[in-house]
Parts: sequence; C-alpha cells; structure tokens
Amino acid sequence: MKTTITAIKADIGSIGGHICPSKKLLTSVENYIKEYKKDLIVDYRISYTGDDIAFLFTHFLGKDNKDVHKLAWDTFKYGSEVAESQGLYGAGQDLLKDSFSGNVKGMGPAVAELSFKERPNEPFLFFAADKTDPGAYNLPMYLSFSDPMYNSGLILSSPMSKGFRFKIMDVSHTENDRLIELNTPEDLYDIASLLRDPERFVVESIDSVDSGEQAVSVSTTRLRNIAGKYTGKDDPIALVRVQGSFPATGEVLAPYNIGPYVAGFMRGSHTGPLMPVKQNTSVSFFDGPPVVSCAAYCVRDGILTEPVDAFDHPYWDQVRTRISEKATEIRKQGFFGNAMLPYSELEYGGIVEKLDKLEQQFYNRDKDVLSEVEETDMVS
Repeated sequence: MKTTITAIKADIGSIGGHICPSKKLLTSVENYIKEYKKDLIVDYRISYTGDDIAFLFTHFLGKDNKDVHKLAWDTFKYGSEVAESQGLYGAGQDLLKDSFSGNVKGMGPAVAELSFKERPNEPFLFFAADKTDPGAYNLPMYLSFSDPMYNSGLILSSPMSKGFRFKIMDVSHTENDRLIELNTPEDLYDIASLLRDPERFVVESIDSVDSGEQAVSVSTTRLRNIAGKYTGKDDPIALVRVQGSFPATGEVLAPYNIGPYVAGFMRGSHTGPLMPVKQNTSVSFFDGPPVVSCAAYCVRDGILTEPVDAFDHPYWDQVRTRISEKATEIRKQGFFGNAMLPYSELEYGGIVEKLDKLEQQFYNRDKDVLSEVEETDMVS
C-alpha cells in the first residue's frame, strides 16, 4: 500500500491586511477537519506562513483523490465564512471558483502531492512560501539536485550520481499543461537555460533516475491564469523526500541561505529576496519580504511525527539579518528598474490600465518633417 502526502494551501482571510490568519480562523478549520475527515485521512497538520493556511494530509487514496481534495475545499469554504464573519481582509481570496469540480487544482489553492511505498524510515520536508510565485523554488531545487557544490551526495552516493529527472512546466501556456522532462547531468545546461526564467518555467517535480521514485512535488498554479487578473501572489508549496537515494536534509536546505531575488513583495509586483523563516511567521515589511518556511517530518504507516522547524536554528538568524539588508537595499530603488517586475509580469490592474491608456497617446514622428529639420540645420 502506498502512502500519499497531500499538501494544500490558500489565503482565506487575514488580520490587518496581508499579515496572518486569526486564531479563531485556525481553530475553526482544524475543528472542521476533525469533524469531517472520517475515514479519508490518516493524519494531518495545520500551519500558516504569512497570510496562508496550509493543510498537510496523509492517506492511502492516491494523488488527486476527489474526496480528499473536497475535504480541503470544503474546509477552506467554511473558513472563508468564518473569516468574513470576523471582517478579516481578503476572506476567501484564493478560492477562485464557485463550486468544487473534483480537484482543487486550477481552483486557486496551491497543491503538492507525493505518493510512495514507505521506506524503513521516511523523512520529508514541507516548504510553504508566501508573497512569491512557484518559480521561487527553481534555484534551490536546481542546486540541491544537480550541483555538487551544494549536494556532495552527487559525488559520494552511487544512486545519486546517476542523476535526477526534472519535469519543468511552461506556466505561461494556459491552454493545457505544457511540460518538458530533462535529466541531470547530461541536460544540465538545458535545465539551467529554462530555470533562469522563473516567471515562465517552473520545476513541477523531480524523480530519481536510479529508482524512478519521485522526490519532489511543487505547486505550479498561477492565480492570474485562473482569474484573468491579479488576486494575490501564487504562494507556492513543495514536498521533498530526503536521505538515502535522495539529497540529505541539509543539502536541500543549504541553498536557502542565498536569499535569491524572486518575484513578489507588495501587490505581487516587485522583486525581493526569499527569506527562510520559522513556521507560523507573519509578513510585514512592504507586505513581505517573500518568505519560505520548512517543516521536517517522518511518516510511518501514514502517521506523522511532530514537525521540526527546519529554519528555527541560530544559523538562520544571521541569514535572515543579511537577507533583511538585501530587502532594504532593493526597496530603496522603489518603482525603478529591476526593483519592480517588468510590464509583461505586472499583475496589479491599475498600472496595466494606465499603460494601456498611455499607449494610445504615443505618435510616430513624420519622417518628412524630420528630414526638413535636418536640412535646415545643415544650411545654418
């Protein structure tokens, strides 16, 4: 029997703007799951990152199970009503469809799932990001699974030295899922060529070449592709199996000390460094910075251990201080240049409408008039 881990996350309401969900909201969704989980799920955990609430379910029903997804959807719907009754900001913000259609994918919430036959010991990591988009995981995943400077197991472990298969999605293609599968180490430069553009190409999953088993699942939903307008940043999640024939926990965590610049921050329209934070951390400065939390678990027969907060360690305190300085520096640049996303990526409606209006005021200079001016200059 295979164990399935289903992680689903959404923003359904927050205190004081985009800061964090209320205690009443968190208690309400947990009580709802307790009442209606019945025989569907074996175990669960609830957490939040920024203003997003995340459900982590374990069960034996496989990926994309309708009943498991409906439990999450119904819980979010119920929670949205609680949020609205409290007057929380953005109640039900990420629930972009009116009725459940068999799967929450494409309905607003972020979804990541892994299904596997448990090893004698089965450790995994659950990442949850806020105020950024799915491409935020591109660089950390690339370094953890393909660069021996970050993953020494690639040269010390025989199974890992055979490489990993990256499944990469073109998230700008909205008609259907457009994917490519590339292997390390032979396709390393091709993978890098795609992942350098995190607004278009996003890691969806990573498999071991040696065993064929899936190691990584990343949510790839872009909310603007569903809603047709900006409703909030995509706030992606990721599940990563670790140890054995997969990278060690430390090798997966190490790249997050970089604080790479990613899309997000205020109104989802800026660039900021990705800060690794403790679980259940709010956001603040300029509706950010973009943050990512990580909970480490082991699972046996579908039963989860208590989580260990992977970024709650003195080492990460100095990392957060340095990344705070990076965030401050780029915010000094305001709206200018790389501090704000390019026009093609701007998701907030006001500036798009403004630029469309200004587009109509542009005119082409008459070449004949220009030639006359040039001739007059020459004579004088």
